[in-house]
Amino acid sequence: MSTRGLRPPPRVVVIGAGVVGCSLADELTARGWTDVTVLEQGPLPAPGGSTSHAPGLVFRTSPSRTLTAFARYTVEKFTSLTWDGAPCFQRVGGLELATTPERLADLHRRAGYAASWGVPGEIVDAARCKELWPLLDESVVLGGFHTPGDGLARAVPACRAQLDRATARGARFLDRHTVTGIERQDGRVTGVVTDRGTFPADHVVSAAGFWGPVVGRMAGVGVPLQPLAHQYARTGPLPELSGATEEASKPILRFQDRDLYFREHGDRLGVGSYAHRPLPVDPFAVPGYDESRARHMDMPSSYPFTPQDWAPSWEDCRRLMPALRDSDVETGFNGVFSFTPDGMPVLGESRDLRGFWLAEAVWVTHSAGVAKAVAEWMVDGRPSLDVHECDLTRFEEAQRSPAYVRDRGAQQFTEVYDVIHPLQPMERPRPLRVSPFHARQRELGAYFLEGGGWERPHWYEGNAGLAPDQRLPDRDAWSARHWSPIAAAEARVTRERVALYDMTPLRRLEVTGPGALAFLDRMTSNNLRKKPGAVTYTLLLDETGGIRSDLTVARLAPDRFQVGANSPADLDHLLRHAPDDLHIRDITSGTCCVGVWGPLARDLVQPLTPDDFSHEAFGYFRARETYIGHVPVTAMRLSYVGELGWELYTTADLGLRLWDTLWEAGRDLGVIAAGRSAFNSLRLEKGYRAWGTDMTAEDNPFEAGVGFAVRMDKADFVGRAALARAGEPGRRLTPLLLDDPAAVVLGKEPVHVDGAPAGYVTSASYGYTLGRCVAYAWLPAGLAAGTGVHVEYFGEKVPATVAEEPLFDPRMTRIRR
Repeated sequence: MSTRGLRPPPRVVVIGAGVVGCSLADELTARGWTDVTVLEQGPLPAPGGSTSHAPGLVFRTSPSRTLTAFARYTVEKFTSLTWDGAPCFQRVGGLELATTPERLADLHRRAGYAASWGVPGEIVDAARCKELWPLLDESVVLGGFHTPGDGLARAVPACRAQLDRATARGARFLDRHTVTGIERQDGRVTGVVTDRGTFPADHVVSAAGFWGPVVGRMAGVGVPLQPLAHQYARTGPLPELSGATEEASKPILRFQDRDLYFREHGDRLGVGSYAHRPLPVDPFAVPGYDESRARHMDMPSSYPFTPQDWAPSWEDCRRLMPALRDSDVETGFNGVFSFTPDGMPVLGESRDLRGFWLAEAVWVTHSAGVAKAVAEWMVDGRPSLDVHECDLTRFEEAQRSPAYVRDRGAQQFTEVYDVIHPLQPMERPRPLRVSPFHARQRELGAYFLEGGGWERPHWYEGNAGLAPDQRLPDRDAWSARHWSPIAAAEARVTRERVALYDMTPLRRLEVTGPGALAFLDRMTSNNLRKKPGAVTYTLLLDETGGIRSDLTVARLAPDRFQVGANSPADLDHLLRHAPDDLHIRDITSGTCCVGVWGPLARDLVQPLTPDDFSHEAFGYFRARETYIGHVPVTAMRLSYVGELGWELYTTADLGLRLWDTLWEAGRDLGVIAAGRSAFNSLRLEKGYRAWGTDMTAEDNPFEAGVGFAVRMDKADFVGRAALARAGEPGRRLTPLLLDDPAAVVLGKEPVHVDGAPAGYVTSASYGYTLGRCVAYAWLPAGLAAGTGVHVEYFGEKVPATVAEEPLFDPRMTRIRR
């Protein structure tokens, strides 16, 4: 319990009594925040939102470790709950089918995710699928992924059970209260206005589901989610299920090759389909509970069934299950639920309106896990699980337009069961954000992928002539997607000559003011009290010592700093803590950056600048403002590829001139443009971490191998006390080299030590200089270099060996010359 002394608990108003709102009230009151009021516009216990019609299928395994953790907690909690003598979760298991070789391969990959995240499961053959689901036509099934611990969440009973527990601790639940406004004062929320009175509040949580944008508008907070309708139907009674004594006994079933899922309802089957056209719903036009009943809708979230959308799916159902050929749909509806542009929930507190929280775009599968994380966040100041993938601040401004949210939300719906490669970009809207070098990159045949709305070159077809002499092992079809052997050539030229890298999408912040040094030094882990011209790699930690982000801080003047950051969340975090006389602004969109790296980098830039770029005059991790030709630049001697070079920053209007100046001057040196694929290979050979992939807020610097960026002897900084108390790490981010020069893994694969899963891969890429695939993995501490392990890739155990780092140029002679 976190309530201290005799101080009364904060007043919390939760908007929405669906499964998220009820779970949150239970989690908050269990932590001592008992002054909780849950407001609901409809009648309890089934007020008409998505919870009221949810079919309740819980498949825990996801490519996202965070979503899997949410789902695992939901299963654990709901299994412990009962309502009216019945359990709130039925562990009937889960079964995902493959009817194509591509899907079977995908199920092997999903089994790898499950092993990485601690979910028991196994790949089974067609005969076992038939045994688990006798209605299947075994001849069309190639295999399946069976997860015995998955099953059915009974969402409305789970709400009732948690409502009762929260009420017993002091919470109150008020139905038939329609929220009409959010009150505020001095940037903080102060209350919620309803059609039946106003409720004072210190914290307000919007858990309104697809009404989230409506509540958000009242608070002046954007909620980037798009409601869409999704078809669900029930068959008539099936003779094969006659005599059923339970609601369900067979595993919940996915037929993802046709965008279908199935569950039992006694002697009937329920079938859900994502195979139809997207059916967007305007959240501001959804009728209230009573109005929906007047329109002959079961509830606001249940739109009329559209048979024309259902017909193709019904034929697919009949082919999979011959027993359905003599049956028909008895009832059906189009149920409304929420999608975000990236398919993840939207969680956290708004900086613009302090005390206003979002817990939106959450499915029943993840509901209790999300509620626990948000409750921890509110009570303790941080969730125990890393939630950066769900943070409401993660979207760029360009990703928040209604058109973008609508288009990406619809595509998330369409692709919900698709086989998605980890590098595969969304199709539209593209291009959205381009660097000033985009025209030249297109001329060079750039192959663009996307991140944060930015078009990012991964390699250049113009470099294809450099590739024929590259001796590379053949790749399997999966690892060959969004990859080209040209990346190897670009990596080699970077090691041997010089290459230009577009680093524009990396976030840049400007911090100015008389207190800038003191503020940044307190907020980060390394020593920033250096003279102007110094550049420092440092960490943003939370109070527990977890790594919120890593930063590169350049002191350009006594009171002016340029900060290289990772995401919008970094800017949000700094702004939350900044004193009033400090100015922090995001300068990314108005600037650009070229990385000039390779042993000939100095030969390229020195003739173009009036300043001395020798090692003695311009050392490593130093910065200066100078000129490249006619272009004013901020030059920083940094290298994330392990080679000599500089990052050159200028304003966006001069970016093309900078690129052309460097390109023309580099012709005689054999300069090329190189992409992110080569960059990732080179940075892993040097062991450079990528925040959000290799390390997160769940990891401290000493576990993650970035303890060199922590100065425990400097004045107090955020996270210092926690690090001082930390014992020896029980796990470490560990470098691996795959033994077979032809083997490749991509990330998130389980790593087996002594025959059992012991961790998982974070980043991986073929190291073209080393001639082996490099993988970093979270593994138990103490594994000595030379220890043999196995990485599971599509069900195959690939031998690998723990390596010493850095793997390449351990004495840093190539960078410091």
